[in-house]
Amino acid sequence: MLKRLDKIRFRGPKRDEFLDLAESPNASDSECNDDLLIKPRVSIKDAEELRDPAGTGSIPMAAAIQDYQRAEADRLNEVKGHLEIALLEKHFLQEELRKLREETNIETLKQELDKERSKRVDLEQKMSEILKTRLEDSPPPPPKPQSPTVNGTGEKQKESLRSKLWKWLYERLGVYIEDFRFQPEENTIETEEPLSAKRLTENMRRLKRGAKPVTNFMRNLSALSSWHSVYTSAIAFIIYMNAVWHGWAIPMFLFLAILRLSLNYLIAKGWRIQWSIVPEVSEPMEPPKEDLTVSEKFQLVLDVAQKAQNLFGKMSDVLEKIKNLFMWVQPEITQKLYIGLWMAFIASCLLPYKLLGFIIGLYAGIKFFIIDFIFKSCPKLRDKYDTPYIIWNNLPTDPQLKERNSATLNRRQIQPMVARGSLAAGMPSGIGREEESGRAYSTKRGPFHEVFNLSENERPLPVCENGWRCCLINRDRKIPTDYIRNGVLYVTENYLCFESSSSRSTSSKKNKVIKLQDITDIQKYKVLSVLPGSGMGISIATPSTQKPLVFGAMIHRDEAFDAIFSQYTKIIGATPSVTVTNSET
Repeated sequence: MLKRLDKIRFRGPKRDEFLDLAESPNASDSECNDDLLIKPRVSIKDAEELRDPAGTGSIPMAAAIQDYQRAEADRLNEVKGHLEIALLEKHFLQEELRKLREETNIETLKQELDKERSKRVDLEQKMSEILKTRLEDSPPPPPKPQSPTVNGTGEKQKESLRSKLWKWLYERLGVYIEDFRFQPEENTIETEEPLSAKRLTENMRRLKRGAKPVTNFMRNLSALSSWHSVYTSAIAFIIYMNAVWHGWAIPMFLFLAILRLSLNYLIAKGWRIQWSIVPEVSEPMEPPKEDLTVSEKFQLVLDVAQKAQNLFGKMSDVLEKIKNLFMWVQPEITQKLYIGLWMAFIASCLLPYKLLGFIIGLYAGIKFFIIDFIFKSCPKLRDKYDTPYIIWNNLPTDPQLKERNSATLNRRQIQPMVARGSLAAGMPSGIGREEESGRAYSTKRGPFHEVFNLSENERPLPVCENGWRCCLINRDRKIPTDYIRNGVLYVTENYLCFESSSSRSTSSKKNKVIKLQDITDIQKYKVLSVLPGSGMGISIATPSTQKPLVFGAMIHRDEAFDAIFSQYTKIIGATPSVTVTNSET
């Protein structure tokens, strides 16, 4: 038994004697432990001695056997610990080996190599098929007066040369032809920046700085045409007319462009060169404030938005006028352009280009330096005789066209009504017109008097025919849907009517009708004290409400307040006190 334990015992330099678990993959860790930890066979005598240690021997013999068993158990535990350590080391080594295999990616490289080889074989097959089809489709060469043996060898040589040529072209350009494919354009979505007051003001300043050279150039041209500096304009006029007379107009403009670029180069190098007909006014640059209050930020955003609105409005007016000029929206104006283009076309076909250029340059110089100066000095002459100015001012924009179309539709609707009123006998003309106009007016949801359950004589005042967009804040209600309602506010001779946008055509429960006589107080109201300005609301108190009704978010608040207040004073006859309150709901 001792000999067997000595064979199983783990020793440092003899680690190679252990069974390599990697060579036996079907065996698990538990199976290895069971195979190695084999219990020694006990003889029959030893078993009898163990069963009855005090039967035949003495007490010291039993103590020796117990010490032996303890030593055997210690040795077995030691062997077990060494086995566990060896298994852990093997596990770690297997993990490192797996990581190394993953890093090298030998298998993936082999697969890619096989794919490339298969591609190459396919390409070679395709090229050979193409060559065969071309050789079959090509016409046979003309016969030559030579012996048949010589013709056969020559054809073979030509075919071999062609195949070599195609093979060489494929080896040189085949890869590029294979990669050359028409791919659809990728629609890249640009990330939009969040709204920021600082970023908005910075972009507006950048736009102003970028447009400054163009505005300065246009201002100098205007000053040159209006003879702001007499000597400068006279010298420019003499030089320009002399260049046109000798046919040097185009070289003169090219020379001016080169001169301008040269001056810009010197300015970029640090030279101080300032040449302008109109003296430039340096605007003070306000340093950007870092810590702004909420009201200052809101006011800043409003200012920038107003400038952007005006700029976009001017640009849209110019583009719409050009579009309407070419789309025959105003036929009498487009007709002039059409005739002028025909005349220019005929002149360009009949006259030589040198004479044509002389005429155009001469007319441009006289128009720019003399005629425009006279028209700027005499606006009445310009309004009567300046054809381009008249055409441009008479060109309509899209909003103007909509207004004209709506006006013509209203006239067509009024004419039958007037005819009916003239045919009606015994009816006073004043009453008939009022009734007809009252019946003719209607809101988006139906006739006005039916929407608000009023008499037919009640109709909106001329000031608010389309109403004022606002929101009704009823502070007596606690439900959010009833607390704030969006809609349109109207004023009639005796009532103040609010049409809710969420009300249906067959129901008027959410609409609000207030008698002007029942109003106890009317005030200009500021809903949020944080916002700048005097507010955009009107507060109206009535006996039926505990808290005043507020009509907020009105863009034309002052106009609406003046109309309501004037009609209220007409009915009441006394002028109540008007105050502006700054309160927050």
